[in-house]
Amino acid sequence: MARIVWLVQRLKAMSIQEIIWRISQKRLQLEEKKRFQGQKMSVVSELFDPELNLLVPHSKKLFLNFENQKYSLNTDIPLLGEYAYKDYKDHWHAGFQTLNEWPQIFSYSLDYKQRDDIGDARTNWELNRHFQFALLAKAYLVSGDRKYLEELQELFSDWNQKNPFLWGISWTSVMEIAIRTNSWCYTYCFLSAAKDVPQTLLEQLKNGILNMTEYVSRHFSRYSSANNHLIVEAYAVGQTGILFQQQSWIDTALSILSRELQIQNYSDGVNKEMSLHYQAFYMEAMGLMIRLLIKNDIPIPDGWEQMLDKMCCYLADCLGSYGEVIEFGDDDEGKILDLHGGTDYCQYILGLYSFLLPKKYISVNRQTACENLYWLFNDSEWSMLDRKSLYRSLQYTCYPNGGVTIVRSNDRRMIAGIDHGALGFGSIAAHGHADALSFQLYMDGKPLFVDPGTYIYHCNLAKRNYFRLTENHNTVCFDRKNQSEMRGPFLWGKRAECRLLDFQEKGGMIQVKACHDGYAPFAHIRTLEYAGGNQLKIIDDMTSDGSKDIIFCLSPNVRIATERSAVKIVLEYINCLLKFSGDDEAGIFIEDQMLSPSYGKLVMSKKVVVSTKAKQMITTIYFEDKRSEDNRYEKQ
Repeated sequence: MARIVWLVQRLKAMSIQEIIWRISQKRLQLEEKKRFQGQKMSVVSELFDPELNLLVPHSKKLFLNFENQKYSLNTDIPLLGEYAYKDYKDHWHAGFQTLNEWPQIFSYSLDYKQRDDIGDARTNWELNRHFQFALLAKAYLVSGDRKYLEELQELFSDWNQKNPFLWGISWTSVMEIAIRTNSWCYTYCFLSAAKDVPQTLLEQLKNGILNMTEYVSRHFSRYSSANNHLIVEAYAVGQTGILFQQQSWIDTALSILSRELQIQNYSDGVNKEMSLHYQAFYMEAMGLMIRLLIKNDIPIPDGWEQMLDKMCCYLADCLGSYGEVIEFGDDDEGKILDLHGGTDYCQYILGLYSFLLPKKYISVNRQTACENLYWLFNDSEWSMLDRKSLYRSLQYTCYPNGGVTIVRSNDRRMIAGIDHGALGFGSIAAHGHADALSFQLYMDGKPLFVDPGTYIYHCNLAKRNYFRLTENHNTVCFDRKNQSEMRGPFLWGKRAECRLLDFQEKGGMIQVKACHDGYAPFAHIRTLEYAGGNQLKIIDDMTSDGSKDIIFCLSPNVRIATERSAVKIVLEYINCLLKFSGDDEAGIFIEDQMLSPSYGKLVMSKKVVVSTKAKQMITTIYFEDKRSEDNRYEKQ
């Protein structure tokens, strides 16, 4: 019954054109089912379209820097949920969250959503993106040690034997196939530069790349599914087009990417998914594509550089001086290229664009940079990077269209952000959370008031929903209800609409004022004031006389003490005091809360809940370094 209800709600989110397109995709799937269900064919055994036989790979078209001497020989990849790679490296069908495995059935018949009996498909997909294949190929190239080549051959052969084309969990997502295609392209190019690589292995890689690219090109995500998935899919098709000099694939990719650049992003550079991670993920695909265009003397389409510059500035503005990140919405830690086996993702993305665009968005240390950058750019490009000017974030930046404001202290020890944007992108707003007017705050890189995180996607729906609830974010919750209506794990119905009412700087005071209508006919108006010192004021105006909770989600490492109309919070050497005014009868409670610091991981923490019926409450946050003799907040 739940599945039927979800399907009805999902259909309501579709236009007539989308329904027609989805029917056409079903017809295409029926054709493919007739061909591939009856026989289990390896994706590398032959080319499914005879016309692809005319294509020849030109590995130099990827312009990898084979002079690079800054590399590791790591061949393990980090798995989501902190599962050990060595325990799972050939468990291609592992459920991870259970001891069960994904069944070997035709992929179009495999329901992978909310499978508590097996596990989270996203966790499994990470293993099947094959970052490890490129790592092994690279390790063989730079070391000449055949143990790396032999392990690659063993894993490659095992995977192709156990994952026939369109059979099983590895073939259930077009974007996953696109990311795997990207990994195989880099694997092919590393092996092409190495000695004594079996021609059979190269031929099989070539067949797999072409077959998967052709499949992706016939199944692009569209309409309400056309978010970051479509960008990654188009990039993969474009990259293979360049590698094999197939102009139609290049043209298709550039057409899609050009169109979607304007559709999927606000004019001020904020991605409409309202997830900083997915913005970086989107930007990685675009950046890797731009690099190939530059290297192959293909003109960059109009508008790309201008929009991506704005997107880089926003990403840089969300980073604090200690590497901390102001991040709202979903984060599944997805990436497209990993030539090291784990990296600081935002630092890598800003480093990538520092090579591609006229300015640096982050200071790139040539000794400690992400390994991807050493393979993607040569010494001449590193020298050019040193001469570029460095972008520096302002003390405060408001993105009125994207709906985020970032403020910093004068000494840049404190960074805070407030979300006053839309729930998410398109008719389903898949990766948004019900967190309108929530805020986050870090001091010296240490999280004080935090976002709860994401935890999981495709199983344990209760947990998936928990991390999207209003009551688990740093905002106001009316009567413990959600601001927006959840209709599925990636589907929203009625949603809160946010509006920026005012943003100004006057006499050194920064003021952000915004509202949302998620509790209509009642309204929540939140004003954030900051004068650059050691206190931040939050004014919540709430037109309802009913019960309201003001939420403050805390880092799991803090110590808490309640006082009359105040809460004292201690994190290492940082003292923080919350003082509340506006309702002498307000109740102050400390409640347990789950946080997800990374995908698939849970920790327990606390949240402060201020319960009130007042129409206005003022919270003043004082923060201070308790190593200082002058703990000014105690004198307030």
